[in-house]
Amino acid sequence: MSMHRREFIQSASAASFLAALGLPALAADAPTVGLIFPPANYPIPPDAGRLYPSGVRFIGNGLGFNGMTIESYNEAIPRAMPRAQELAAQGANLISVFGSSITFYKGAAFNQELTEKVTALTGLPATTQSNGLIDGLRHVNAKRVAVATAYTDIVTERLEVFLAEHGFEVMSAKGLGYERVPEGAATPEILHKLGVDSYAAATGKPDALVLSCGGLRTLDVIVPLEKSISVPVVSSTPHGLWHCARMLGVKNKIEGFGMVMAA
Repeated sequence: MSMHRREFIQSASAASFLAALGLPALAADAPTVGLIFPPANYPIPPDAGRLYPSGVRFIGNGLGFNGMTIESYNEAIPRAMPRAQELAAQGANLISVFGSSITFYKGAAFNQELTEKVTALTGLPATTQSNGLIDGLRHVNAKRVAVATAYTDIVTERLEVFLAEHGFEVMSAKGLGYERVPEGAATPEILHKLGVDSYAAATGKPDALVLSCGGLRTLDVIVPLEKSISVPVVSSTPHGLWHCARMLGVKNKIEGFGMVMAA
């Protein structure tokens, strides 16, 4: 099938943009991850290009939701199936429902059922951002964890249940109390302190820290936090992307972004 002129121009523009940044162009047959975000019109996270400048392609769409509350999750989650079909039609090889709280809020069985429904509908392997947290913890053999989140106590407690269902002992948990993360409110300094405080509040010595919320910019927080608490940090967006790439067979170690990806 020949490429339309507009597609050719878009492809050439993308290649020129990558070249200007000093990044290699993606191969035409690079495996493609389809991401379903809770917000509508949500851009592909910058983490994707930093972690995988080549070798994996990311596309996305959004559910549209009204904040990190149980009521909002219940209202938005039915739209996941149509969004999955759209991503499959756009060439995704794997689909991830890419919101942590919207996939763990009803527990492990719901999270598993969600992926099974996406696979049954599209014929594609499926996962969730919450599975990325579990994969990251298991990759470094963590058993006991401290938890730091953007969420209210109600949603943070749902994460504690989800982790316990997967066999992890939650030794402490602290949240920022947000239903929506205000612009500029979750700075690297705030996230660093949140992580350190959660780790310090544990009754014993956690094996890892979970930093949860896909809306937090955490990629550059991971290494400083690990230096402060001396255990691996597993975070929603970075390790959600890493988990998707691993499912597609891209399992190279990534240096510079923490213990988990370098292991």
